[in-house]
Amino acid sequence: MIKKILVPERVRKIGGSFAFVEHRFVRDGFFADLDHLELLLYFFLVLVSDRCGLSYYSFDKICSSLGVDIDAYIEARNALIDKDLIAFDGAIFQVLSLPDSPQRRSPVIMKSEEDLERSDPATIRQILRNAFQS
Repeated sequence: MIKKILVPERVRKIGGSFAFVEHRFVRDGFFADLDHLELLLYFFLVLVSDRCGLSYYSFDKICSSLGVDIDAYIEARNALIDKDLIAFDGAIFQVLSLPDSPQRRSPVIMKSEEDLERSDPATIRQILRNAFQS
């Protein structure tokens, strides 16, 4: 395929700040391994980090910027830590260099109604929706 610049006056450049995502993020399966909230938080942290991957954003600023509640933020943050994509010391985030391969979670096999109620996000959401509508 021959590539050509479509809008030459609008070619992206790294100016005063610094953000990038390695192509390996997609090619090696990291992108596919994250749910939508984990992706949102990961890309947010990439965008607000300095060239060493450090970010000082507080949880309340992150939650309001992303439009998520604290529980969703904590779940996504912890998943990114478990998957070895970020580090967090309680005040500072560091977006880490990519590990050799994605840290895949074992899938949860749901066989019973009880399993669905305990583990399936769609079922849990429906139960909560029904409970609050009553």
